[in-house]
Amino acid sequence: MWETLSLMFMRRTFLSNHRAAGLVEEDLSPFHARLAAIGDRLEPLSRESYARLEQLAEGLSVRARNGEPAESLLIETFALVREVAHRCLSLMPFDEQVLAGIALHDGKLVEMQTGEGKTLAAVLPATLLALGGKCPHILTFNDYLARRDERWMRPVFHFFGLRSGAIQQGLSLDDRRSIYRGDLVYATAKEVGYDVLRAQLVRALSEQALQPLSFAIIDEADSILIDEARVPLVIAGQRAAAASPHQLAALSRQLAPGLHWETDDQGRNVLLTEAGMDWIENTLHCGDLHADENYALLTEINLALHAHVLLKRDVDYIVREGKIELVDAFTGRVVDDRRWPDGLQAALEAKEELQIQPGGQILGSMTLQHVLGLYPRLAGMTATARPAAAELARVYGLRVVPIPPHRPCQRIDLPDLIYTTRAAKQRALIQDIAANHERDRPVLVGTASVAESEALANLLRDAGLACRVLNARNDEEEAEIISNAGIPGAITISTNMAGRGTDIRPGGADERERARVIAAGGLYVIGTGRHESRRIDDQLRGRTGRQGDPGTSRFFVSLEDELMVRYGIQELIPPKWLPVDDDPVRLPMVHREVDRLQRIVEGQNQEIRHTLWRYAALVEQQRKDIHAWRQMILSGEVELSVGQMRHPDHFEELSALAGERAVREVERVITLHHIDTCWAEHLDLVTQLREGIHLVGLGGLDPLHEFQKQIAAAYRELPTRIEDRIAHSMATLEFTEHGFDLQKACIDAPSATWTYLVNDRVLSELQQMLFGQGSSAFAAGAVLMTWPILLLWGVFRWVKRWRALPGL
Repeated sequence: MWETLSLMFMRRTFLSNHRAAGLVEEDLSPFHARLAAIGDRLEPLSRESYARLEQLAEGLSVRARNGEPAESLLIETFALVREVAHRCLSLMPFDEQVLAGIALHDGKLVEMQTGEGKTLAAVLPATLLALGGKCPHILTFNDYLARRDERWMRPVFHFFGLRSGAIQQGLSLDDRRSIYRGDLVYATAKEVGYDVLRAQLVRALSEQALQPLSFAIIDEADSILIDEARVPLVIAGQRAAAASPHQLAALSRQLAPGLHWETDDQGRNVLLTEAGMDWIENTLHCGDLHADENYALLTEINLALHAHVLLKRDVDYIVREGKIELVDAFTGRVVDDRRWPDGLQAALEAKEELQIQPGGQILGSMTLQHVLGLYPRLAGMTATARPAAAELARVYGLRVVPIPPHRPCQRIDLPDLIYTTRAAKQRALIQDIAANHERDRPVLVGTASVAESEALANLLRDAGLACRVLNARNDEEEAEIISNAGIPGAITISTNMAGRGTDIRPGGADERERARVIAAGGLYVIGTGRHESRRIDDQLRGRTGRQGDPGTSRFFVSLEDELMVRYGIQELIPPKWLPVDDDPVRLPMVHREVDRLQRIVEGQNQEIRHTLWRYAALVEQQRKDIHAWRQMILSGEVELSVGQMRHPDHFEELSALAGERAVREVERVITLHHIDTCWAEHLDLVTQLREGIHLVGLGGLDPLHEFQKQIAAAYRELPTRIEDRIAHSMATLEFTEHGFDLQKACIDAPSATWTYLVNDRVLSELQQMLFGQGSSAFAAGAVLMTWPILLLWGVFRWVKRWRALPGL
């Protein structure tokens, strides 16, 4: 409890300090001055012929290629892009979109409301940068949006003589290389990250697709920079599958909750009890589970228990066509190529009685946060930046610039309706949906999981209300379902933020129905519960009320919702203050507690992200160093001499047979191979340490400090180990009539490689380190320093609540 309160206090202090420092730039006057100059240039351009505009575009291109600074070309370029977009796309960028483009060029994080045209706003700075040869990357949320936006905006780029392309999953090396060598690139951040990882495993420069990075414009920036940024990207190589964990999956089903295992207060971790340990030891006849020889067995048992207790089917994952598919917590979509770490993935497959898929050795890994850190300059766009302004400034150095909407927002955000039980909430939901349906008002209901969306759909159908369901099971129908979500009387049930990047138009595609929906009040958006982040709630609200259209949003909350139960909100509210029927809770204190709980969860998640970054920072610096060395070897900038120095006679013998140049080329391949294998072993050590380092907290040590100390010591040994292996391979190298026998020297590339994302929600050890008995010395010290203030603060809060009680 004290750790939670301490983190909440520190987070509030942090946010207030940064707000005072002015992380949000409310004053737009510097941007308006340039906007006025662009407007002055635009008016005469509207009277020019198409041929004359082409001449002006060519002139700007020549000036940019000759090195004229982008800032001096901004006014002319932006004005010309506006006119070209009007003629090529029938879209004239609004002043607000131009303001956003100016802020993006300045490296800001632009907050634009949903539906305000961020895609077109990004074209302005992207064109200017591309003319100067910077090859900007526009990073979108998924492959579909990258492909759609590039095709949509391509006529503008082509008018300026610029070649654009979209990186997609599954593209060949030649296609990727061609796109990256163009003038503009649309892609997802993870695809760029995978190309970074692939570039670090090639044996020849010609196999590298990615070109040097310069500038990234990030769409849906808060989701990519915060929600997704901590997710590790992995490239793995084939290795034999581990023993089947089906026996342990069956064993975990026999363990009794409360007797054999318990969860922590927040339900983030599951722990075996002493009785559970004894039962397993007696059942498996394995002796002491904590003995050194049982370390691997205990790890597998814990993984099986984690899969059985904490991972929920149709919430965290679905099973489709005999395979586990993970569901993203923020979007409700199936996430391509994402999996849990190998042991947990196998445990989950065993839980669902599926065939265990082969594991793999990690050959390279880095978080999206560090991928984005490779860009010298960043800018971004999102509808929900201000709640995350402090974190965006601290991690990325990005300042938020809010852009006013083109038309005033008419959306009405109604206060939450809070019910005592989930059943009461569901009955109220059905009644509210039915009432709006009868008025021909379209309703979009955002749910937290696949299971909840399907359960609600069944209740609606039982009530005689037809609805469409969009979740991870039918995500291929997303575009069609979303396109019809605005027609009169439509009821659409979706998981979280389905339809991202797609407008829900009042009336749908039929403009004749638009007036009918507007008269009914516009799209009505309902959330079936609060999310862990206010930003996700705001994104759901933003599905309605676009471009000045009317709309309404409301959240229905139950004190039995998973988030409320996890943090024990009912324990703070005496039962006599709660209604016993289906009436909503009207106590202001309860509403404040729901808001406070969400802030606490946000604070915890922010601290977890910061801790993960601190754990990954040292490994990321090591990766940069070793791969900078590898790149120099790959390009021939480093002269190799291990074979000649350690085995001069054998080196001379090989040189006489094949030529010295050929021997040095083979040594280059051998060196690259051993750098890769030793780095993969180092990453394996990192993974093992991360899994168990929290235990040192029981001895009073700081887990982070111990982790960094051991990783640093292991890294210092890498050069010697690599050199010894190179020397051994060179000593055993043979030259035959078929050339050098690299296979005999065990210099083989992986027979197969694949990429995937590790699900970052499996963080129980780190969370226990932050909030449980393994807390770091820093957290413990913070509690000691802040407890008197927290005590006074708690008393003050209680007095305010007491005065707010009915009849007082």
